[in-house]
Amino acid sequence: MRVLIIGAGQVGESIAADLADDHDVVIIERDPDRCEELTYSLDVLTINGDGTAVSTLEEAGIADADMVVASTDDDETNIVACSTAKAVSDAFTIARIKHTEYLRTWERSRKAFGIDFMVCTNLLTAENIVRVIGLPAARDVDPFADGKVQMAEFVVSEESPLVGQTVSEADQFDSLTFASIIREHEIVIPRGETLIEAGDRAVVIGSPGSVRGFAAEVAPEEHVGTSEEVVIVGGSEIGYHTARLLGERGFSPRLIEQDEDRARKLAEDLPETVVMQSDATDVGFLERERVGDADVLIATLDSDEKNLLSCLLATRLGVERTVAVVDQTAYVDLFETVGIDVGVSPRAVVAEEITRFTQESGAENVALIEDDRAEVMEVEIDADSLLVDRPISESIQDFPPCLVIGAITRGGELVTPRGDTVIREGDHVVVFFEQSVVDEVAEKL
Repeated sequence: MRVLIIGAGQVGESIAADLADDHDVVIIERDPDRCEELTYSLDVLTINGDGTAVSTLEEAGIADADMVVASTDDDETNIVACSTAKAVSDAFTIARIKHTEYLRTWERSRKAFGIDFMVCTNLLTAENIVRVIGLPAARDVDPFADGKVQMAEFVVSEESPLVGQTVSEADQFDSLTFASIIREHEIVIPRGETLIEAGDRAVVIGSPGSVRGFAAEVAPEEHVGTSEEVVIVGGSEIGYHTARLLGERGFSPRLIEQDEDRARKLAEDLPETVVMQSDATDVGFLERERVGDADVLIATLDSDEKNLLSCLLATRLGVERTVAVVDQTAYVDLFETVGIDVGVSPRAVVAEEITRFTQESGAENVALIEDDRAEVMEVEIDADSLLVDRPISESIQDFPPCLVIGAITRGGELVTPRGDTVIREGDHVVVFFEQSVVDEVAEKL
């Protein structure tokens, strides 16, 4: 597949890095220094120029392109780039945008602006945050099969009752599968006798009910429900959408915004949210408003440093769990190392959403794990699959040992995979595997 990526920021670089080994990738970037840097670091063709100009697109080979991804930091540039690409080629176009107004327009007519698919950074990030805070100890949560299946990654703390248990002892749920255990950056494919240790990150796949039940086992002292108190720091677009989504789910969050005009607008637009106009780093204000009593604090300010400071202050005041938006993807691990419970990177969330369109296997959904070292993928099984019409215990032998079948949906119903389960044509299968074997898995699925 020939893929043109317009914009070589963190999102564009992440997408290019994922695709460079298996696809013909061309990056269009205005900054000549950035072009030279990526030419050597990713071994891809880079074009220094304007991605909205026909001449630049033609130089990049737009006539032969299968896909164009516009991923600059400017919404209008991405929209124009996709429109131009569509006018001169048959390539599938994807635009990354930040503001939902363009998304709403596109949703009314899926061909609006000449764009085949539109990814909204702010909305996707807010949805990710809301899913994560709904599960105790969850570090990442992704829906599959129209919400009938969830993949969740949980941190096992030293206090967790799961420490010292085997996987077979911990797995007490009918529709749950242990996909992997991440231990000091090593991916362990769990067996029944595998011991769970403090500090492990357990990746499980199953029905939402089973995943919630497992969350309660991981951290029984935490019970996140609509009665829990959530504080959002920062009235950014991500903060606004997070508050709106929480309000729709029955929560009554509090939101702190320093700008008076923005705070007034948010108060008008968010009837389920208590909006407070103040500096979120004012310790006196935080103490007066008893922010330390909150169960969860979400920092959505306009800088990573401010979000880090807000979360550390909240932890010091007694907040049980902190979530920070981290614009620089490379800082996520650092944030979580110094005490932030969950770091959410908008750039990584968008890159993950775009990546699924480039999967040769026709993946319907993709989640990336451990800095893209592993994937969870949903695929509809066709007649040529090595899984079809065979018991899993037999067919799994034809796949790499790191592949785990986590869930199956058939006719809209969840089927829990077991050794004697026979997968049928048309089934939707959710699988976990290491990134290093993606080509082999895609070919055989």
